[in-house]
Amino acid sequence: MTRGVAFLDAERVTTLRALPLTYDSPGGFAGTSRPGFDVLSRSLVMGDAALDACAEVLLRWGVQTGAGLGVRACAPRVEPGVVAELLIGVGPVGWRAPLRVVEVFDEPGRRGFAYGTLPGHPEDGEESFVLTEEPDGRVRFTVTAASRAARLGGPVTRGVQAWMAGRYLRACRQAAR
Repeated sequence: MTRGVAFLDAERVTTLRALPLTYDSPGGFAGTSRPGFDVLSRSLVMGDAALDACAEVLLRWGVQTGAGLGVRACAPRVEPGVVAELLIGVGPVGWRAPLRVVEVFDEPGRRGFAYGTLPGHPEDGEESFVLTEEPDGRVRFTVTAASRAARLGGPVTRGVQAWMAGRYLRACRQAAR
């Protein structure tokens, strides 16, 4: 199921912007090994996808919505400092996962972003979503997370995170078609 992106109300934006990240040293964190944090990385090479077209979907929260998450954000496009909540679950069963965009990658052959978790997110850490152009012209989409459980417990959050990484990859492949 694909959901759209909704806007956060001004009060919630102010609240989220005032919150500290739930970890130290934002930016460049996802994919690095740090004590107490688990690293998950999954990637997919897409046949004849165009980098710019895939990036446009990615930078408008299309991978998250395509994976079935609700997204409430202060802006329709991913930019550094944008705050958002991913809505995980259905109806009254689920939770909000608040986040802040900490990096945006916009360079030749590489596009994407990373977000850091805010208090209330089920994990502490960073997750990145990066598109790179391979030497043969194909596009690789990589989802990488460096995180530790914040609320639900290690095995549960790691399992959900791995499941969602697969959904993100499928959503990106679907959007590239």
